[in-house]
Amino acid sequence: MTSRSLVIDSIQMTIADITEAEVDQLHALSIGVGWPHRAEDWQFLRHVGKGVVAMDNIGRVLGSAMWFPHGNKFATIGMVITSPRLQANGTAHWLMRHAFTHLDGCNLRLNATRAARRLYRSLGFVTEKTVYQCQGEAIEPRTSPFAPDNIILREICQGDLPSLGKLDQAAYGADRTPLLSELLSHSKGLGIFRNDRMEAFSLCRPFGRGHLIGPVVANSDGDAIAVIRPHVAQHAGRFLRLDTSQNNGPFSKFVDRSGLSVFDTVTTMRLGELPVPAEARDDLPKIYALASHALG
Repeated sequence: MTSRSLVIDSIQMTIADITEAEVDQLHALSIGVGWPHRAEDWQFLRHVGKGVVAMDNIGRVLGSAMWFPHGNKFATIGMVITSPRLQANGTAHWLMRHAFTHLDGCNLRLNATRAARRLYRSLGFVTEKTVYQCQGEAIEPRTSPFAPDNIILREICQGDLPSLGKLDQAAYGADRTPLLSELLSHSKGLGIFRNDRMEAFSLCRPFGRGHLIGPVVANSDGDAIAVIRPHVAQHAGRFLRLDTSQNNGPFSKFVDRSGLSVFDTVTTMRLGELPVPAEARDDLPKIYALASHALG
């Protein structure tokens, strides 16, 4: 049984549900470790996920851990933060143990910063791949707009959600339809349709310092470029971010030419038996960009 209280450096902390914390305190927590999340981003994450916080005896939030279920057997982990004073002293491990009590029987995936990889390895997570955080002031694309015959590129809406969910599940390996519905309500979405069948999509929403493109799902680099190009053009001259595991080929080159250079990397890690990533199969669409580090 994981204790509901912990004493570190004379600070006594207790576990509380993340809904009991003020959003301003959560925002201050992420600012303290240099993460770009706005208060609005925290509100969205609390709406679509669950979590716990560590509070001291006067109600200050000193740590957090969240999880985002997709069905009964799979979830992503994110927003695992401890205040700088409490880092490297067991607080994050304690928070993760409490998260595990809500995730019995779940296969898990997360994106770990360099500082956190040791913690997650100690909990049994193994490495899957590297994700590149690409960001910067967007540059107007020089390539011509996407306009082949018999192919439609258009905005997508809630009426396209069944097609969106089906395509995403083929690439991601889990049904994220409820999350995609929430993301779509906060995003501009674009889809490629061939013979009335969705074959690629991208979402772009306000996040952090500007806007974030993701998730992006497509069958080819060409289609992936086609569904992000309008977002890049729309936000030219403004801050834009895209998180991708693609580090070579036409898609990654287009992202770099668009002003989104690699700022940092995280490591995707898993615990349990998860589907073979679509990147390893030629017959499945691929995840070209994450929804976010926390959401996968």
